[in-house]
Amino acid sequence: MTAPEFIDIPPLLAARGTVRLPGSKSISNRILLLAALSQGVTEIRDLLHSDDTQCMLDGLRTLGVSVEALGDNAYRVTGCGGKFPVREAKLFLGNAGTAFRPLTAVLALADGHYELSGVARMHERPIADLVGGLRDLGADIRYLDNEGFPPLEIHSARLSGVARVSVRGDVSSQFLTALLMALPLLDHEVTVDVEGELISKPYIEITLAMMARFGVTVRRDGWRSFTVTAGSRYVSPGVIYVEGDASSASYFLAAGAIGRGPVRIEGVGSASIQGDVRFADALALMGAQIEMGANWMEARAPQSGKLKALDLDCNHIPDAAMTLAVVALFAEGTTTLRNIASWRVKETDRIHAMATELRKLGATVEEGADYIRVTPSATGYKLPATSPAIDTYDDHRMAMCFSLAALGGVGVRINDPQCVAKTFPDYFEHFAKVVRAVPVIAIDGPSASGKGTVAQLAAAQLGFHYLDSGALYRLLALAAQQHGVALDAESQLAELAAHMDIRFEGTDIWLDGERVGDELRSEQCAAMASRVAVLPMVRAALLDKQRAFRRAPGLVADGRDMASVVFPDAGLKVFLTASAEARAERRYKQLMEKGMGLMEKGMGASIAALLQDIRARDERDSKRSVAPLQQVPGAGLLDTTDLTIEQAVQEVLARVRRQMTDDR
Repeated sequence: MTAPEFIDIPPLLAARGTVRLPGSKSISNRILLLAALSQGVTEIRDLLHSDDTQCMLDGLRTLGVSVEALGDNAYRVTGCGGKFPVREAKLFLGNAGTAFRPLTAVLALADGHYELSGVARMHERPIADLVGGLRDLGADIRYLDNEGFPPLEIHSARLSGVARVSVRGDVSSQFLTALLMALPLLDHEVTVDVEGELISKPYIEITLAMMARFGVTVRRDGWRSFTVTAGSRYVSPGVIYVEGDASSASYFLAAGAIGRGPVRIEGVGSASIQGDVRFADALALMGAQIEMGANWMEARAPQSGKLKALDLDCNHIPDAAMTLAVVALFAEGTTTLRNIASWRVKETDRIHAMATELRKLGATVEEGADYIRVTPSATGYKLPATSPAIDTYDDHRMAMCFSLAALGGVGVRINDPQCVAKTFPDYFEHFAKVVRAVPVIAIDGPSASGKGTVAQLAAAQLGFHYLDSGALYRLLALAAQQHGVALDAESQLAELAAHMDIRFEGTDIWLDGERVGDELRSEQCAAMASRVAVLPMVRAALLDKQRAFRRAPGLVADGRDMASVVFPDAGLKVFLTASAEARAERRYKQLMEKGMGLMEKGMGASIAALLQDIRARDERDSKRSVAPLQQVPGAGLLDTTDLTIEQAVQEVLARVRRQMTDDR
């Protein structure tokens, strides 16, 4: 199946519910590797299923490690005591830094010949500091392409017996993690000195905690040096559980803080070993209401209803800090996130990528070498009139962070949504379960069925916005006439449709700044609209314009494909119809009321002509190749042949009330 190129998230009103988190990527890959290096058999439970963990699983199996899937996110790994059965192999590790860096270190201290490669972005991520430390230990590592970057070739080497090496701490904490995890393979004591400030310290805490679970305790001098003593060996703990992913928790906690909440996440809490649980503290500083237990956290909006900006050193929450950059759109003031230099060398240059996409949402953004500063528009967070397309740069966290933007009240398009498979393959399904979209009532039906009048009156009583989709096609036909564009010039019509300015104000309709009236309701305009409405390029061009009418508190939309194409996720779908004879009589009365010159003595002939026209239009509409008129599954039939307009409106409102009750 072809992966979708994008996912459209509708405008969202609120967030509320509970999410059970998937396992932590950082913990999952550390446990997999340590289980492989240990003596004994380890049963791993709640392992994350993602692209990154699959890279580690594939790599270990290529190296001859026995890894057995048990079902329900459980695996049994038979350790090899640091001696891989396969001594010569080529490993492809995608863009998984948590697999590539530690495997590089472990294989460099093993006795074998290996090649390690990944996707193009992995080959742009620096690794020289790790390679330098390993070479100091005597490892034979060669760059196969660009100096300082993967891919790498590792040869067997006589290790030097050096007792002290150093590694920079200000590029990536994964270099220190990789060295520490590999050092128990040596038979002598080694101390690793950290040069400069160590970033992403919480991830080193995870490394040390996991090593301890497998029997290796690292002696440390604060954050300056770490010592692995001689004789250290990994031993299986038997059964080990993977915590829920604290970085992934940030998206749902943020949704609760922005979208009123409460949103509760389960699987990680105050007892967690992951530093990203402190994201909740950052939200609290912004005014969010936070509650927490040992294995759960919950967030809701501030009591005042408005988040406030903050200035924060984010060394302790490097990944979750990305979520704060999007939360800043909903905060009063300018938010500054500091000490995030590691963003530059992640799956993409996250500082630049985040700045670029935030600007699409109206923010003023300043980016520096190790900081980002975000100011929402002066009038508060407001998206463009049509859904902006957010580029994700093959970065899972970009996709997940920007899903929160839809809580601003206008839909968001996320390009390449499949990139979330790196750590959270079913993220968007989980997200959809806790958010509430701006409600849509989609009323479809044949010509002259009364759907427009019913929809407009229902919208007025509900206080919702109203969309007469047929008017958009009539407006386009009118604009084409004004601009001299032929009604079969598909590409020109599509271009015109994309750029015409349309406003609905009560019963008034405006086209390019001019109010249009009876000419829009004429039979000639309707006939022209029918011609342009069958053109695929025209319908595609008008799709975003129609969806832009979906704004809080809700929308009632009428047409012929509202439920099937424009708003397939509409909470209530109604197919409103009446007999052809009843519709012909209603149409005739409308024309009489508008003073179209019909004479009483010609009534029979006029109704007959209208009846013939309605039947012909029904035939065309039901058989057209693009968005044919149909009662879609889930749409309730409403036959108004014997109903007054008021009765039809009340029936629609009764269905709305039942739908709202069911949703609770």
